[in-house]
Amino acid sequence: MRLLHTMLRVGELDRSLAFYQDVLGMQLLRRQDYPDGRFTLAFLGYGDEDSNTVIELTHNWDTASYELGNAFGHLAVEVDDAYAACDAVRAKGGKVVREAGPMKHGTTVIAFVEDPDGYKIEFIQKGTR
Repeated sequence: MRLLHTMLRVGELDRSLAFYQDVLGMQLLRRQDYPDGRFTLAFLGYGDEDSNTVIELTHNWDTASYELGNAFGHLAVEVDDAYAACDAVRAKGGKVVREAGPMKHGTTVIAFVEDPDGYKIEFIQKGTR
């Protein structure tokens, strides 16, 4: 068994695709429209689905936004340098919500950014956890 993907519902698919591709550097692996169901699925990641866990963005055509609730936490992405990753996100118009630095009560260097729908993505600096 292995984890295949995490699904996030998004209000504006093109805006979300731009964030995950242009700001976080993921590749669009596949995209399929389902006109009868009025939704689109888009799968993105840092490698093919055969050997990597990916993100599924679900866009329901008739829903402009969602309430995030308080149960979901965040996605985590390993980066070589969390400080540089935050600078790159900011330079591309992304939102950094927690600057890079050691986590409370530990030494792991982390940061948080936010996608256009408000989902949090944690950067974990390689070699510090």
